[in-house]
Amino acid sequence: MLEAVGVSEFDENVYRALLSGPQCAVRDLAESAGAGVARTGQALKRLASLGLVRRVGRGRWEAVSPRSALSALLNLRRSETETMFGEVEAALADLHRLHSAGQLRSHPEALVEVLSDRKAISRRVEEVSRSVTSHLWTLDKPPYLEAVGQPHFHEQEKASTRELLERGVDIRGVYCLESIEPPGRLETILSLAALGEQSRLLRHLPFKARIVDRKVAMVPLTGGSKESIVFVHPSGLLDGLVELFEAYWERAEPLLSEQVDDVMEAPSEEELVLVRLLHAGFKDQAIARQLGVSVRTATRRVAALMQRLDAGTRFQAGVRARERGWV
Repeated sequence: MLEAVGVSEFDENVYRALLSGPQCAVRDLAESAGAGVARTGQALKRLASLGLVRRVGRGRWEAVSPRSALSALLNLRRSETETMFGEVEAALADLHRLHSAGQLRSHPEALVEVLSDRKAISRRVEEVSRSVTSHLWTLDKPPYLEAVGQPHFHEQEKASTRELLERGVDIRGVYCLESIEPPGRLETILSLAALGEQSRLLRHLPFKARIVDRKVAMVPLTGGSKESIVFVHPSGLLDGLVELFEAYWERAEPLLSEQVDDVMEAPSEEELVLVRLLHAGFKDQAIARQLGVSVRTATRRVAALMQRLDAGTRFQAGVRARERGWV
C-alpha cells in the first residue's frame, strides 16, 4: 500500500511490526517479519532514511508516528511528482518546437492549412470555434460568413459568448468602423461588450483574423471569409499573428467604459459610440453612415452630446468624456 511513497512491501511489514510495540530489537522484528536479521536490519535503515523509524539504543528501534512521518513523506513525493511533471511539460514543449521545425521543413502544409470550398470553410471554422478552452481573440471586419446583425444570429452570438465567459475564456475583440456598418451589428457588438467581452475599436483594420487558444489562427487570404481561408498552426507565423493582434489591441480604444465615476451621468450606448466616432475624427456624414441615420439626425445627436458634456468643440467633448470616465 505504501509503495507509492517509496516503501516496499517487505519494509512496510517491518514498519507495521514496529508499530505494534513501543520499542523492538532487530532480532524480534526479524522473527515477526519471517526474515533474516541482516535483511530486517537493511529494511530498518531504509525506513530510517524515509523518517519512518529511529534507533533508540543498541539494536533497538521504534516507529515514528505515521500521522506525521507519512504526511511528510507524502508531501515530499507530491512535490517531487509536481517537479517531475513540470520538467516533462518543459521537455514536451521543447520536443513540440523541434517537431514543428521539422514539419515546417519537410511538411509545411501541416502547419498552414488552406481551404477554398465554402462548405468546408464553414465546417472547419465551426470545428475550431467549438474547441476554444482559454483564448478567443478576434480582429473583426466584414465580409462575414454568418448572417451578422440578424436577430437569430444576435441571440446565438450572445449565448455562445456567455457560455465561454462562464468557462473563463479570455474573449477579446478589436472592431473597426466597417464592423458596425451591417444593420443590427452595432447592437450585437455592444451586447457582447456588456456581457463581458473585452471590446475595442480602431478606425481601420487591414485584415480579419481569429486566434483560438493561441494555438491556431484563422485568416482569410483574399480579404473576406467566403473565398479562401488559411488555418495557421503553431509556428513562427502564428507567433507573429499573436504579436500583431496584441499590437492592434494596445492601439485600440475600449468600446465601453469600464467604470463611470457618476452613475447618474452614465452615458447611453449610442453616446459612447458617438464619442468613439468623434475621437476617431469622423464628420457628421461619416457618422450618419455608421449609425444608419440621416446626416441631419447625426448632426442633431452630436450637438446634443456636446451640450450634455458642456463642450464647445468636438475635441473638448472628447476631453470632457474622458474626464467623466466614459472613455
